Amino acid sequence: MELKSLIRTVEDFPIKGVKFKDISLLLANGEALHYTIDKMAEMAKDADIVVGPDARGFLFGTPVAAKLAKPFIMVRKKGKLPGEVISCDYGLEYGRNILEIQKGLVKPGQKAVIIDDVLATGGTLEAITKLLEDQGVIVSKIIVLMELGGFKEARERLPYEINHLIYIEEEK
Repeated sequence: MELKSLIRTVEDFPIKGVKFKDISLLLANGEALHYTIDKMAEMAKDADIVVGPDARGFLFGTPVAAKLAKPFIMVRKKGKLPGEVISCDYGLEYGRNILEIQKGLVKPGQKAVIIDDVLATGGTLEAITKLLEDQGVIVSKIIVLMELGGFKEARERLPYEINHLIYIEEEK
């Protein structure tokens, strides 16, 4: 299935200079969404846990985890999770942020697959791998809907198997 045609580029969003990849058309196409979840689940089948960041990682990670009957672990922005959390500061294309994961939901030695919508600079995914590895989790694979080819340094930052469904070759 051709998914690339369902990704729209929005210039200067959320700030000037950013080329935002809008997945709304894909999400609004039931057949394409079903195909996407099936493909990601196939790639994630060997994981013990599925991990996804707020918010677009939830859109793909949660149904993949449900399809595989595996736990889904949320990674959220600072202050969005109750109880004790582990935090990690990270850089974005357009600023900095803090990600958190709740303590006690993962166990040392578990194999995690991280699912997100896009691989660009790799900052978010790098922060998630740190949060997991600090708790003894083994990051076995990263799965993204789309990888942006103009950000080659992301692959250097992330020494993991990375799978994508869509590759978009463009400049930063």
